[in-house]
Amino acid sequence: MNRKFLITGAIFGLLAVIIGAFGAHGLKPLLDEAAQNSFETGAKYQMYHALLFLFVGSFRLEPFRFQKPVFFLLLFGVICFSGSIYLLATNNLTPIDFSGIALVTPLGGTLLIAGWTFLLVEFIKIKRK
Repeated sequence: MNRKFLITGAIFGLLAVIIGAFGAHGLKPLLDEAAQNSFETGAKYQMYHALLFLFVGSFRLEPFRFQKPVFFLLLFGVICFSGSIYLLATNNLTPIDFSGIALVTPLGGTLLIAGWTFLLVEFIKIKRK
């Protein structure tokens, strides 16, 4: 499972840099300041969680009890949270109205919080040497 964490972290990191650069340069003349800030927030949180995936994947620990749930909570949390922010921030640039997915953002945030909570529980259980 560590390999999945590492690959996912690398993909999320790569995409965060690409999407963030696109937002900062390509979309800058097209978005107002609030939309730019939202878009940047999505990229930042995606990068934070890319680093978390790399951090968790770099451990050479026994597979922990909540490894699969943590992976999927973080995976879908990033997709829902950052993905919905990207769509909502660029809503005025497309013929599709994405305002209906506004509730996906807090759902993604809740999934991320749950993933962090499971990690905290696992880290607390690590025995001291």
